[in-house]
Parts: sequence; structure tokens; C-alpha cells
Amino acid sequence: MYLQPFHQIVDNRVNITPEQASHFAKDVAGDFNPLHNPGAKRFCVPGDLLFALVLARYGLSQEMVFKYTGMVGNGVFLDFPNEPDGEFAIVDSNDKRYLEVSSEGDCTLDLSAIEKFTRAYVAFSGHSFPDILVPLLKQHDVMMNTDRPMVIYESMSFRLDHVDIECPTLEFDSSSLEVKGKRGDVRLIFNVLENGELVGKGCKSLVVSGLRPFDDEKIEEMVELYRRTRDSYNPV
Repeated sequence: MYLQPFHQIVDNRVNITPEQASHFAKDVAGDFNPLHNPGAKRFCVPGDLLFALVLARYGLSQEMVFKYTGMVGNGVFLDFPNEPDGEFAIVDSNDKRYLEVSSEGDCTLDLSAIEKFTRAYVAFSGHSFPDILVPLLKQHDVMMNTDRPMVIYESMSFRLDHVDIECPTLEFDSSSLEVKGKRGDVRLIFNVLENGELVGKGCKSLVVSGLRPFDDEKIEEMVELYRRTRDSYNPV
């Protein structure tokens, strides 16, 4: 399975090391968020890796909702239910919830289709910053604290017309930002295509905290650092 290098099973629990999390973020999702780097003070496992593990284990359903309720740090061991129903949660040994999942409709266990759908989504998701998020913030004349940026992956959902897909692709559709004081609620809408035809739609929701007036110079410094890190990365 393509996800084998990015997690391990210990006593029937899933553990993701910082190195595995970092490799998935960079090599699969193209995501260079420093929070996913080994040694980061606020290290966390990419939400997209949890998403990928859920689909690989339980299949791709027509309608799915993923709600992120906690950040998985170093040393956390996760319980994935053996026989979940339409709603379940990924928890640790103390029953702390990190991800809540619901699913409806037809389901496919075709690993090839699931991998292609997952790779298409995480590539879209991993490029949310800076390609989509920065222009959206500028449009609303706000930005995050560039010294300690905090962008939280809140949820993701999608609905497919059917699960009989072979080579899905994703395209960005639209975005919106609702400013609530120092908090910004971001919605990124995407289309799911099969052979160029629309077969589904989805939404990724983010929360941006610590909002302040937009500053071109500070944002450009942060984006330039991000791009230098990305461009200098050499996959293992």
C-alpha cells in the first residue's frame, strides 16, 4: 500500500512519527507547512494523512464529512475502529478525539481508485497556501500573524454522483472568507472530474487566527521563505 511508509501499526494502534508525517506532507501533498517538520515546537501530523488512512482502510463513499477536532502530535497512538458504521471517530488511548468521520451512499473499496482520488485531493489541499489563501486574504485586507502563523484545518466534505471512478482529478472552483474579529473562516470549494466531466463537489474549511491588516511586505517575506524551502527540498 502506498501509505505504508507513512505510518506504523503498534499493538493494533496507528502511530505516525514526525519523519513519516513530514515525508507525506512534502512528497505526497506538496505541503511545506513548518508545523509538519520533525522538531517543530508545535509539530502535528497532516490532517490529509489521517484522511488518506481513513479512505484506504474504509473505502471511498459517495458522501463523506471529515471534522478535525484535535492536532495529532508526536508519540500519539490512534485507534481506528474495526467495524465502523456511518459515523465514527479516530481517538487515542485516552479516547481523545482527533477526527470525526461520517459517510453515506455507495462505497468502493477499489484501492487504485481510492489512491488516485486521495492523491488528487491532498495535492489540491497541500497547495492551499500560498496559491489560494494569500490572494483571498489580500482581497479582504487581512492576514495572519506572519511571525506565528496559525491556520487550522477544520473540516473537509465532498459529494460524488457515483463512486465508479477510475482516474479522478480535482480543480479549484471558488473561495470565501468570513472575518469575525481576529478570526477568519475560509471555505475552499473544489470540483471532482472524471475524464473532464463533473462528477462531484467538495469543500475544505480552514480557520485563520490572529488576523490583522494586510501587509504586502510581511506576507511576501513569509511566502518567499515558504517557496525557498519548497524549492530546495530533495525527496528521500
